[in-house]
Amino acid sequence: MLENLTDLVKQYAGDAIINNPDIPNEKNDEAVATASGSILDGLKNAVSGGDLGALTSMFNSGGDAASNSAVSQNIQSGFIQNLMHKFGLDQGKAASIAGALIPVVMQKLVHKTNDPNDGSFDFGGIIGSLTGGGGIMDKLKGMFS
Repeated sequence: MLENLTDLVKQYAGDAIINNPDIPNEKNDEAVATASGSILDGLKNAVSGGDLGALTSMFNSGGDAASNSAVSQNIQSGFIQNLMHKFGLDQGKAASIAGALIPVVMQKLVHKTNDPNDGSFDFGGIIGSLTGGGGIMDKLKGMFS
């Protein structure tokens, strides 16, 4: 899943990261990896924090609502902090980058997960990679169906 997520972030990283003078070109791959890691961490936090309803709601709501969901907002906040820490950006620049990238990626992630013709992501696979499978995964699949 991480590889597919990183590819998705790269696809939409254009102005937010790749063409952004605040991120040196030699740090573009690191910034993309930071965005992917922030998304993965935010999804894991939603699962481990017991916020399963928000997570399933986000994936059931469709792309547009996903970009404004509580889970997406938490991911965006985490990415801002990571950008500030890893790249020395001030909060305004980090927030600008996160605001341009995370909502779009989350919208596309949810869209791809819900598209039966796109096998790059599926809800069960996402949850399985976040939890390692098992009982919680079966519970989530039931909530999602």
